[in-house]
Amino acid sequence: MMDAAQLRAWMNENFTHHPQPAGRTLFRLETLDVYEVASDGNDYGRYLRGEPGPDMSRKGPWLDLLRAEVDAGLRRSRVHVLRTPLPHSYLRYECEWGYAPNVEAGEDVRILDLSEVKLTAEERELFVAAGDYWMLNGGEAVVLMHYSREGMFEGAELVNDPGLFEQATTVALEHAEPFTTWWARHPEEHRANRLAA
Repeated sequence: MMDAAQLRAWMNENFTHHPQPAGRTLFRLETLDVYEVASDGNDYGRYLRGEPGPDMSRKGPWLDLLRAEVDAGLRRSRVHVLRTPLPHSYLRYECEWGYAPNVEAGEDVRILDLSEVKLTAEERELFVAAGDYWMLNGGEAVVLMHYSREGMFEGAELVNDPGLFEQATTVALEHAEPFTTWWARHPEEHRANRLAA
């Protein structure tokens, strides 16, 4: 089991700082409504208080990294499987202060909204079985993420058989839509509109 520092080191070695970066891909599937991660700093609290934007001393280096990865020919993407109306304020925070600037910096972020997309029972079961994970180069390696019920990161492990995760990735990408399109269709979830209501 890898802790957060070991996971970052693994990603740096196998993706961000790989000797042959061009064409490498890193895919993330997210399925939770809340993630309690230290890398957010105090931004979630600032978001809830109505402050104007993320702490750029924290967020800025991440956006610079995303841009550098794009320039190096790396492709980072993610799909978040969720349901509207969004059940938790963390999801709105993740959309506005996470995904929106990440997309501008070059990450391909998509949303699979289960309130709008009709999946088969088998497709839904895929996401339950797979959970949260990272996939490198379309299945070259899969890292399964472990979280507590409260969304606290508990560790990550390399998976020997990527088959389930390859299937889940295919279904996710087939049914998800670009974040910017989905977010534009859901102004009721934007913080400014919720505060004004």
